[in-house]
Amino acid sequence: MAICRKDSFLWGKAPPKLPPAERRQSDTVKIHKFELLDDIQKLRLEINHVTSEIHNPELQEQNKNVARNRIFLRGKKKFNMDPKKGIHYLVENNLLEWQAEMVAEFLYKEEGLNKTAIGNFLGERQEMHLEVLKAFVGLHEFSDLNLVQALRQFLWSFRLPGEAQKIDRMMEAFATRYCDCNPGVFQSTDTCYILSFAIIMLNTSLHNPNVKDKPSLQRFVAMNRGINNGEDLSTELLTKLYASIRSEPFKIPEDDGNDLTLTFFNPDREGWLLKMGGRVKTWKRRWFILTDSCLYYFEYTTDKDPIGIIPLENLCVREAQYTNKPYCLELYNPKGQKIKACKTENKGRVVQGKHQSYKFSAASADERDNWIDAISASITKDPFYDLVFLRKRKVISNTSSSHN
Repeated sequence: MAICRKDSFLWGKAPPKLPPAERRQSDTVKIHKFELLDDIQKLRLEINHVTSEIHNPELQEQNKNVARNRIFLRGKKKFNMDPKKGIHYLVENNLLEWQAEMVAEFLYKEEGLNKTAIGNFLGERQEMHLEVLKAFVGLHEFSDLNLVQALRQFLWSFRLPGEAQKIDRMMEAFATRYCDCNPGVFQSTDTCYILSFAIIMLNTSLHNPNVKDKPSLQRFVAMNRGINNGEDLSTELLTKLYASIRSEPFKIPEDDGNDLTLTFFNPDREGWLLKMGGRVKTWKRRWFILTDSCLYYFEYTTDKDPIGIIPLENLCVREAQYTNKPYCLELYNPKGQKIKACKTENKGRVVQGKHQSYKFSAASADERDNWIDAISASITKDPFYDLVFLRKRKVISNTSSSHN
């Protein structure tokens, strides 16, 4: 018969049973104890890792480079959204020197920069921006290139902004650089400037499907008579330039996926309007964004891409009256031509719009008037024509003065 010896020196006394509450508390203490031991072990490993880094300069330098690259990438993203803030951020973090040559090299060579943002930064009129523009143009090598070849290279490195004054400064810098690289081709930078604009406008006229009356070689030669300090440029030169543009249009640099984000980031105006259809005369509610002399419309405010784009160049806007809709406004071409707009069909195909005019209805008279004012301020004529006209007048005036 077995005897249970609770006080045996081999087994000791049986531990007393704890009440349930104390048992739970004891279990909690054990859990915390294991967690603390685990944390201590992790700290030991981290201390060993840091200690190895301190005694490993290569690993230390590698970590610095990772941090630097992260800040540099953030600076580029800031630049694409706001060029001035992006440059300031990089300079502030000692990743870029605030010197014209260094900033120009960053804009010219760095990958992933938004071409529109580069153009806007280069077009500013502050002294430092003018120096950066000069240095940026100086990084282009135009020696032994004809004017079309040089323009192809130049216009691929950024996107021309829409403001006439910015375009004027940038094309002036281009003409100066081209003449420096090719002395003797033109009698003055004014000649190069005027002919450059004539080539850009020729490119648009020949390759824009909305332009029905395509300029001939004879017309191109005629429109550039007398621009070389009162003398004509050689027909052979103009023929080569015309043939080059006719055979291959300028390639406009495409921006990355952030381009639309940049476009719609700070609009001139946005809001709901009713829009009358073109083929089917029904009114549909659309979300409109007015920016960069274009009117974009979306089905919903959350849509990333517009379903239609209306460039406002050479258009007019006015108040309109319709019996079944109040507070209306109308976009129209004063010459009666079709408006060069585009829209997306149901299957995603982009097609040219067929509107002679666009009709909209606002929610109130004040909202209609605000839209008319905003669109009127945004409507611009093609700035190239005014710039060329002014420069031709200067050349004619200088030629007349020299003959008197």
